[in-house]
Amino acid sequence: MSPTHERQLKDQPLPGDRRRWIELLDALDLDQLTDRFLSRVVTVPGYDPAPIPISELKRTGHVSFQSLVEGLRAGGFDGRVAVSTEVGVSRARAGIPLEALMTAIRHDFNVLWEALTRVATQDDAELVIRHTGIVLSTVDEYVSQVQQAYTAEQQRMREEESSVRQGLIAGLFDDLNPTDERLSTIASALWLDPDDPLLVVAARGEDTSALRVLVSDHERAGGTMFTHHLGDALVAFTRSSELSGPRLETTERRLAEVRVGLVNAAGIGSLRRSALTARDLAQVLTRDEVGAMTWERGWARLAAQALNAAGNSIVTDVERALAGCGAAERERLVEAVHTYLRSGSIGASAAELFCHRNTEANRLRRFADLTGVDPMLPAEAARLVVGWA
Repeated sequence: MSPTHERQLKDQPLPGDRRRWIELLDALDLDQLTDRFLSRVVTVPGYDPAPIPISELKRTGHVSFQSLVEGLRAGGFDGRVAVSTEVGVSRARAGIPLEALMTAIRHDFNVLWEALTRVATQDDAELVIRHTGIVLSTVDEYVSQVQQAYTAEQQRMREEESSVRQGLIAGLFDDLNPTDERLSTIASALWLDPDDPLLVVAARGEDTSALRVLVSDHERAGGTMFTHHLGDALVAFTRSSELSGPRLETTERRLAEVRVGLVNAAGIGSLRRSALTARDLAQVLTRDEVGAMTWERGWARLAAQALNAAGNSIVTDVERALAGCGAAERERLVEAVHTYLRSGSIGASAAELFCHRNTEANRLRRFADLTGVDPMLPAEAARLVVGWA
């Protein structure tokens, strides 16, 4: 017989072991086990000071040892251990870190093993060794069940918190005239100051997937970004001051790639209005454009959209007048005006078009003569900026 096989046999209880094994288990004093456990657990970081009453620690400790001893009698657990769920749930609710909980529970094994060796005689040494695997597996199963209960409860807590938070955010968007007290209550629940400047972004349709990824990346980087569905748009917002250092660089880089509407809100009181604007900015993005549509970039498009929706003609007369000239001339005139409107400088637009400044000036005058709209007059140029946005 190989040494390995012999060792495996020694780790397994023998048929005649059960009577003496039960006697050893009966000799264990649950109150003493609990007291020894408490003397150790209160020194564990996370339990010092104890986040739950000592009386509760003592009660659940006593029930835990009772369950463990019953498990050892049966040769291990074959189902759920009721107290494991109670311990996992209560410790999660008390805010005890999982690492601290696992450290505390591991003391169960140490206390239990020490107690077994104390009640055993020298003649019981091999018997105890043969039951080592059962002790380990029984305690490990208990630890595993506690951990599962703890993790599940934490998930429920996160879902509860998220549900409450989403309800508050929804209420904020539904209330057209929230009071200062209401705003303060919602801001506090979101860990915001009512006057915190906010970055608000919105995406529509297929672009919402990219925004969800941005939100996820931001939160993995340690940030907090809240979301809300506003009609067919997904709105996300975060505290502007949170965007600093590497996190700011990451978010700015992602915004340069993601097709969203972007607005800066002065505080939570202007969040709804800013979100509506961000949604409208996202809507005016053309299919081939990338990056965030800001107010500076998109205001003219929004103005054109509003005027067109109101039935007001913006540049219809201009387009009609330009249709009377040849295609080549029309192209040159429109190009000259577009270039001038970007800079407001004849010299700069002439340089961009690689022509003499007099040529550029002549084309602008020709445009004014044909259409009756002088692009060099700010009030009339505004029509072109909005109409051609």
